[in-house]
Amino acid sequence: MTNEEILAGIEKLFPGAVVEVLQSLDFTIVLKADRLLEVATYLRDEIGLDYLISVTGVDRGDEFEVIYHLGTMNDRAGYLVLKVHVPRQSAEVPSVTPLWRGAEFQEDEVYDLMGIRFTGHPDLRRIMMWEGYEGHPLRKDFRPAYPIETEELVASSYAESENP
Repeated sequence: MTNEEILAGIEKLFPGAVVEVLQSLDFTIVLKADRLLEVATYLRDEIGLDYLISVTGVDRGDEFEVIYHLGTMNDRAGYLVLKVHVPRQSAEVPSVTPLWRGAEFQEDEVYDLMGIRFTGHPDLRRIMMWEGYEGHPLRKDFRPAYPIETEELVASSYAESENP
């Protein structure tokens, strides 16, 4: 099945779910966040995209983007990219963990580093930063609680290299 046929099926079965289609390096379908689960279920069950390759988040400044790369474990299809955009103030996306168990860890990582919450996630938690850590380090507006001055960092690195 071609990407265009998949898109036509989504548009027919889920009217209004597609926000935009991008065709640069990858065929990408941008969805409304509240339609993600139903479209993803269709892609898994009817199209055969049974493998979640990756989930990641991007801070676009005024909003966040959650990106899903979907593939298949057999050789009859390639892969497809889904994106959803969410506002910074209410950064929530439905969890795809019920569809692809492998999403659990990846959604934890996006939550920890970007602060995007995944509703319906079985155990959303920080996995890189410790519990109680303030902020999410990959956000563009992130400022560490204890900033290190660049000059101090350079001076200490230089001193360590001089005295091994």
